[in-house]
Amino acid sequence: MIARDLYNKLYTDFDLANRTDDWGFMNFDNEFITPEFRTEYMGLVLDNTEIIKKVYTVTFPDKALLKKIFDRNESDILLFSHHAMGYENLLDGFPFYDIPVEYLKELKKRRISFYMLHSPLDQYGKFSTSVSLVRALGLEIIEPFCQYDKNTKVGVICKSPLEQIREIQKLMEKTVGHKCRLYAYGADTLKDSLVAVAAGGGSYPFAATEVAERGINCYITGFTRPLPYFEPTMEFHKISREHSINVIGGTHYSTEKFACIAMVDYFKSCDLPAEFLPGTWYLEDL
Repeated sequence: MIARDLYNKLYTDFDLANRTDDWGFMNFDNEFITPEFRTEYMGLVLDNTEIIKKVYTVTFPDKALLKKIFDRNESDILLFSHHAMGYENLLDGFPFYDIPVEYLKELKKRRISFYMLHSPLDQYGKFSTSVSLVRALGLEIIEPFCQYDKNTKVGVICKSPLEQIREIQKLMEKTVGHKCRLYAYGADTLKDSLVAVAAGGGSYPFAATEVAERGINCYITGFTRPLPYFEPTMEFHKISREHSINVIGGTHYSTEKFACIAMVDYFKSCDLPAEFLPGTWYLEDL
């Protein structure tokens, strides 16, 4: 497939014209990142090939996954990611890291382009992070929630047949394949059969406030660890406690991977071979 045709299709299908994002904390001191990404912070990050023969989807462009692609000795590839940076949460410090320059050089050499959708993939829709997680959980989608900006809602209100909060925690653990953290701030019984879900880094005050306003007592997200040096996470837990909202954390990676798995079908619908490359989850997120 002509690379530019695919980029234009992604731009249109995911409505980038009406989305905003910010990766201004990345290191742009290199010759590889496209001019458009330097200003728009979404879409085409690396423009390295004119033809796309295959797509690899990842949640984070981690070094280990890039190395795996290199080891396959392929070219004319599109790397599609939900994030623009790698992720390694080892408790201390900022977990995101820039793709090293030597990897950027190798991607250029092997004609591997890089396209990322963060807020456009979070936006409520068929392939979105929260919708994909809810579908994996087998819950019934009711409506979108969690107003990220004026044009974007990143969460889902859903209905659960389970009655106990710890049953929902166990369902999460079965779905993501590892332990999940429950902050039991509310009643043990699910209220009105409703669960609020916002995959990824959803431990922000505006999310907890909206859950509280809706009278829901169970909220699922990815990153839940209170960070004394990052006040929004502390305020998030304060609001959740005050309004008796049980919070279930499933790690940043594990709650968002299902959207990147779903994107395999998107690219296959474009008559492109596509494969999801599993990444790494960190219980330190919890």
